[in-house]
Parts: sequence; structure tokens; C-alpha cells
Amino acid sequence: MSRRRVVVVGAGTAGLCTALSLATHGLEVTVVERSDHPGGKMREVVVGAQRIDSGPTVFTMRWVFDELFEALGERLEDHVALQPLSVLARHAWTDGSQLDLFADEERTADAIGNFAGRSDAEGFRAFSADAKKIFNVLKVPFICAPAASMTSLLRSSGFRDLTAIRPFQTLWKALGGYFSDPRLQQLFGRYATYCGSSPFDAPATLMLVAHVERAGVGRLEGGMYRLASALSGVAARRGVRFRYGIDVSSIICEFGRVAGVRLANGERIEAGNVVVTADVAALAQGLLGYEAARTAAAIPDKARSLSAMTWSCVAASSGFPLLRHSVFFSRDYRSEFDCIFRQHRMPNEPTVYVCAQDRNDEPAAGKSPERLFILANAPAIGERHRFEPAEISQCAKQTFGMLQRCGLTIATTPELTVVTTPTDFNRMFPGTGGALYGRSSHGWMASFQRPGARTKLPGLYLAGGSAHPGPGVPMAALSGRMAAASLIEDLASTASSGKTVMRGGMSMR
Repeated sequence: MSRRRVVVVGAGTAGLCTALSLATHGLEVTVVERSDHPGGKMREVVVGAQRIDSGPTVFTMRWVFDELFEALGERLEDHVALQPLSVLARHAWTDGSQLDLFADEERTADAIGNFAGRSDAEGFRAFSADAKKIFNVLKVPFICAPAASMTSLLRSSGFRDLTAIRPFQTLWKALGGYFSDPRLQQLFGRYATYCGSSPFDAPATLMLVAHVERAGVGRLEGGMYRLASALSGVAARRGVRFRYGIDVSSIICEFGRVAGVRLANGERIEAGNVVVTADVAALAQGLLGYEAARTAAAIPDKARSLSAMTWSCVAASSGFPLLRHSVFFSRDYRSEFDCIFRQHRMPNEPTVYVCAQDRNDEPAAGKSPERLFILANAPAIGERHRFEPAEISQCAKQTFGMLQRCGLTIATTPELTVVTTPTDFNRMFPGTGGALYGRSSHGWMASFQRPGARTKLPGLYLAGGSAHPGPGVPMAALSGRMAAASLIEDLASTASSGKTVMRGGMSMR
């Protein structure tokens, strides 16, 4: 059995980036995916004759993909068409107020000044500077390192920089130091949900998400799923073999290391190395075999991240000037997260995100009926709670009622609407309960509890949104590249006749 033969479990962003990186180094790669297409959580739903992005909808951290394609000797722009958005998102409240955030910092500061006053505009400038500082402190020693380590972070940044990232203060409390208007605390507190977390429990470190977003939000022509199509197409042309529509039932181990995988149909694929991009919760629960389960720590139910209730629909909208990205805030944010994380139920009045996929950053760009993706945060209870039609109907009533209180009416029809519940997400991503971001980022130690690329089992590597450095399309891409780099490094170390190969991170700009 050749150590240069690799099986990648999962064809999501992490799996595709892993496979690409390995194939570029001459390894023989097979990707096994339980779905009948690539993408993972970066999925699209067909409604009528329309295709609707029904997973990630925001393209950020372009440099991650520029580096990936440059390493292949290619260019990102030759595979996907990217349009930068000048308006990051439109935000609305039930009192009728609205606020747009812009890619241009000063334009946003002016908008906040008109919205909440000069003091909060200055608070935004200070917030932006601190968010940038946090990102810069964490980029090389944490975000782009192959594993999370407090020791390496201290060694690289020092205690002063470590305290500057504010790991011991909650995001919500920190925001109170920048903004007196509670609507702004709510708006910027929402960045915790990008990691599947509550702003009342997540560390202020997540302020860095604001910097990432302001550094550039893009719209991919044809939708985010075009990125998955591009990655899988390039991988196939470079010799990666894809096996769709079949599960991996177990990871085979022989003589204390990985020897391949066994498929649900009983077929065995021999391989010297396996990269698992499924949620680490599935690994820990033994869904890929006993030996593999010993390499992963279980995620307690209380530590799960958010799930979601979503509606992918083609519908007419009226009464509100939608942009491509619009957010409608509930009146009691703390109660909303208490319902989800402590009472494990849907909130009575959710905050709602709407992605109007036929629009850019001008309201007039839309059409009616139009493609809409509507999302409300939900508890990750999908393995033990079945969302029956009556409950789904009640959730729809609460969600669309919330939108109406903010001035937006959406006229959906059953035949042009696809609903996805935490139960559905748990079926698509087993072992998660429907959690979409792995472990929540609650508490200052949570980020250090995500596993790195290497495991205790020789030949087994991890990647994906539930592993380090965390959830989101660019982070999953980074994790895939890290897993590939670790595997290649270990192969070189094994072949070096006793020479030591230093384990490092990735080159960054």
C-alpha cells in the first residue's frame, strides 16, 4: 500500500482544497462524498427552475483563494467572476430605522453619525481600528497556523498583544464600550453568529470578523456554488478521482496506522493516508469506526454552535428596499439567544437574514418574483427533535411576521419554497444535531478546543469548519490546505532517513 495514496472524506470546501493541494504535489487522491455533488454546506437548492444559494452567501478573504490558485499556477479570476459590493449589508429594526454598512470605513462612520450621533461614529472608528489590530495579531500565529496553541500565540505575539485581542471579555460587553446606541451593539454583536455563537457568550476577539468583512465582500456571478464547481473541476483535471453518492462507513486501521476506508457498500479503498472533513462530532461518535473515534473529543450538546431554519424560495417582495444582504433585528436580542442556547427552542421573534440573490447593492436591481434565501438562527437539536409541519408553519409565521414588522412583505407559495430545518441539517451532516459551525465560540478557550490537522492516529488528518481555524468558507479552505501541508510534510519526514523536518505554518502575505 502506497503512503502517497490518499482518501479525502467529503467534497466540501475543505475537502476540495485538500484534494487540490495534494494532487498538485503528485499524490493519488480519491474524494468520497455522500452527496451526489460537491460543495458540502456550500449548497444550492433548486426551486422550480431556479437555483438558489442556500448555504454561505458571502465571499470574503479573497487572498485565501488567490494563494490557493497561485500555488496551482492559475488565477482565481479565470474560474469565477467576482464583483465587489460597496454596501456590505442593510440593517433594519421594528421601529422603522435602517442603517447600511459600507466597504468604505468613512462612509460607514458618516452613516452611523447620522443614525446614532457623533459619539457612536467615533466609537465605530475606534472599533474598526481594534478589529483590524485583533486580526493582524492573530493572522499568522493562529488563523494560519496548523493548530491552535496558546503557547505559540504567546511566543509569537507576547502578553501585551494577547491582552489586546480581548479574549476574556464578551463581545457584547466590549461593544458597550464603543456604542451607546443598543441597535449598534446588536448590529455588531451579530458577528458572533458568523461563528455560530451568541454575542453574550463569545469573546470580544470575534470583533475581527468586522475587519474581515470590511476588507472586502464579494458577489460571485452565478452564486457561491460556482466556487465549489470551479474547485472540483480543477481538481478533476489534475487527476483527483471523485466518488459521489456513497458513504464512508469506517476508516480502516492496520498495524497502528490508517490503511484506507470502507464504503457503505462494503468496498474497500486502500490508502496510506485519510483526510476527514466531516464534522469532528461524527468522528467522535464512532460514525467512522472505533479507531478513528479515539482521535477526536466529543462536543457536548451544550457546546454546539447554532443551527438554522431556512427558506429557499422564489417569491414577490414588497414594502422594503432590499439589497443583496439585509438583516432584520428582533426586539429582544438576549432573549433570542437564551431561547436557542439555554432553552433549546426557536425564539418567538427571531433576527432574520435575507439574501436577495437577483440584487446587488442597489434596491432597483431586484425583480419580482425573485430568488430569496431567508435564515433564522435555531438550536442544534436535529437528532432528537423532529420539526413537524405544524411547528415549521409556526416558525414561518414568526419569521415572516418579524419581517413585516420591519416593513418587508414576502409572498411565498408552497410549490416555490423549500424549507430546511435542524433535523434536515443533521441528516445532511450526521452527528451534529444540525450545528453548522462545529463547536460554538463560547468562552476564551473554545478556539483552542478545535482540533488541528494532525491526529493521534498516524495517517489520519482533519480539516473542515469544525476543525482549526474554524467555520466559514475561507477558514475551511485554510484548514484544507493545512491538512494537505501537514500530510506532505509528514511524508517527507518519513522518507528523510531520520532527518527532522520542522513543522511550520503557511506562507502569508
